[in-house]
Amino acid sequence: MPEKAILQTYDRSKVDRSRLISLDLETLDEPTFPLLHQEARFLYVLGGAGVIELQGKKYELRTGALLTMLPWQVSNVTQVTEPLRFYTVVFNLQVFTELFTLFPEADGKVPDYIETVGQAPMFYCDEAQRSWMEDFFSRLQREVGLESSLIKAEPKPLPALGAMTLLLSLAVQSVRFRAAAGRESVPHPGSRQLPDVLRYMYNHTSDKLTLEGLARTFYVSESTLRRYIHDMTGLTFYDLLNEMRMSKVSGYLLYTNMTLEEISEAVGFWDASHISKVFSEYAGMPVSDYRRTYQAGNTLMRIDDGLLGYQLSEYVIRHYSEELSPKAAAAHFGISVPEMNRLLLIQTSRNFEDFLNYVRVSRAGQLLLETDMTVTEIAAAVGYANVKTFNRNFFRFHVATPTNFRRTTSLQPGRLGKEKE
Repeated sequence: MPEKAILQTYDRSKVDRSRLISLDLETLDEPTFPLLHQEARFLYVLGGAGVIELQGKKYELRTGALLTMLPWQVSNVTQVTEPLRFYTVVFNLQVFTELFTLFPEADGKVPDYIETVGQAPMFYCDEAQRSWMEDFFSRLQREVGLESSLIKAEPKPLPALGAMTLLLSLAVQSVRFRAAAGRESVPHPGSRQLPDVLRYMYNHTSDKLTLEGLARTFYVSESTLRRYIHDMTGLTFYDLLNEMRMSKVSGYLLYTNMTLEEISEAVGFWDASHISKVFSEYAGMPVSDYRRTYQAGNTLMRIDDGLLGYQLSEYVIRHYSEELSPKAAAAHFGISVPEMNRLLLIQTSRNFEDFLNYVRVSRAGQLLLETDMTVTEIAAAVGYANVKTFNRNFFRFHVATPTNFRRTTSLQPGRLGKEKE
């Protein structure tokens, strides 16, 4: 049975929740408990020796080790033979990934840093590379300060952009280090493994995830999956799913002007009242207070400044009932259709057409349960040109016709349909 992991918060900084990046210098002289990370992070070892487990795989910790951890992965320092001293960088993976993939390689291939580090999360720097790394962390500290020192970095223009640019340079350099060492990533063979289930859940929070469906995806029984999640996190399946959704809600509240109704569509909740109640429990303050308190300090990520992943999802949610096409939507933002689909896949796990249909069908389900409108009227109200197309898409998401859905489904607080542990 896995040892229960301690769930880390989704704050990148304890000082300022709106920060995209935080940096800290830590020491460790004994093993830790397993930690379940809600945010991505880099760990760079300055000195010492030990062993860390990431997703159940062991890696040596030594001077020059650079480890990348993705959200909803579990790490555990299981051995410390010499006291460890290391930098930790916690960062917003959504923004980082979007910027990293803006510039295709010479052959037109879009770089996928998540895939690269997912397959080979640990890299060991040689002496020359360690020199570069130490200079990098010195520059990053001057840019963002050191979290534990509580000393602010010297004010500079465009601080968030400057910090993210530095972080991108670290990602680029680590890829080049790997290439120079001839250590290109090799995909893991075989089927999905249970340690990947948390990442899968995080990437599909807007889906109507169920324990039964997830068990089928990972070829295990529901009882095995339920026990694994509880033993690993101490949470039930749906409590963990809500935790993941709340971390995404936080991003929408900080970096967009979307309403709670619109946010609920994007993250998989049924209505705004439930998302408001759950978020208040998680954040310890009402949604309005959270947004007013932390959004004010954000200068890079406001929706009007063009963070396209958030902006695209907001656009679809606000204009779903109109006659939208991939070509017209992409032209509205001055990008290509493939680029738009890539950004939406990062943000919502769906391309444009899938996300548009998901939003339309979600709103249609609400109208079916809350109004006496006919199926034809609802199809037109949510943006479908004809009932046949509406029925086909509705069945794809609910495995039921709109008529059967209305007859067999009741509106429940916060979620659509019954969910059982």
